[in-house]
Amino acid sequence: MSYQREFTKYLKIGVIGVGSHSYRNILPLLNFLPVRLSAVCDLNSEMAEITAAQYACRAYNSTASMYEKEALDAVFICVGPKQHPALVLEALQANVHVWVEKPISVRASQIDELIENRKDRVVVVGHKKVFMPATCKALEIIESADYGALRSILAVYPMKLEQNGEEILAAQETPNWLLNGVHPLSFLLRLGGEVNAVTAISGKYGSGSVILEFEGGVIGNLHLASGAAPSREFYGVYGSTWSMTIEDTRIGLQRGIPFEYDRTTSYAPEGIDSGEVVWSAGNCLSTLENNSLFTQGLYNETRYFCDCVLENKTPDQGTLEFARKIMLVYEAALCSHGNRIELA
Repeated sequence: MSYQREFTKYLKIGVIGVGSHSYRNILPLLNFLPVRLSAVCDLNSEMAEITAAQYACRAYNSTASMYEKEALDAVFICVGPKQHPALVLEALQANVHVWVEKPISVRASQIDELIENRKDRVVVVGHKKVFMPATCKALEIIESADYGALRSILAVYPMKLEQNGEEILAAQETPNWLLNGVHPLSFLLRLGGEVNAVTAISGKYGSGSVILEFEGGVIGNLHLASGAAPSREFYGVYGSTWSMTIEDTRIGLQRGIPFEYDRTTSYAPEGIDSGEVVWSAGNCLSTLENNSLFTQGLYNETRYFCDCVLENKTPDQGTLEFARKIMLVYEAALCSHGNRIELA
């Protein structure tokens, strides 16, 4: 971990979009990344000017003008899924590397042109759940020889599934299922891999389940907890001999205990090789590991992007291809209405 002022090798960047989310999350992250902020760009000229003054950089309300006047290595794009495809394409044509916030588009097909025009540029999409420490721990357990194979994954997220999916897609609307549904979907796909089929069932109030059939036989279940408190999320990862739960910043690995039905008398047997192991972010110190920028994966994803550019490395996480797979699942769920939809 290093701070911006400690790096000797860094990227000259511009930030496109300095609205609420960018101002609260993306701009503060720059303190921890190997970057130098050269410019900000926003259609709201006044907001761009105020933000530029705060960060001692230049302000633009035209991306074309910014690319013409600034020698940028990369841009961070944080606007919205309707505008993202055109802005990413413009950045690629300006020969700069791109980090772009999720969702990258409103339709999966819009990503194809970006893939075709990417060439040797690094593009990372901000699916933070792919990079959050809890996901990394889950992958470590899944890939460890000490534990059994993955069998199923559960995600519980406070949202609903709209009933008029075909109309939403045709009108290129941006429902909450798109804006926030990509979060649990990215977690499920990162752990489960390729999705073969999607079945979505929802009730009168939008609550329901999206069932994912993964290529390797793993089943994913995204429970849509419509009406639940928006600050809570839950994940369950289940193997053949173990299970893991993730609730906000608490990770619990349930390893079981030596057990014989009607004979075992203690739930805490001798030794430390069984039972539950817990990782949890503390809150008694003003440190980084309990800050949401770090617990939610925002730091990891943006640092990964910067490292890929600086090290001339092709990213294998948060890619355009991964974003396209998420969008295909998103579209299939909208149009399922209880029917099983196979993905090509």
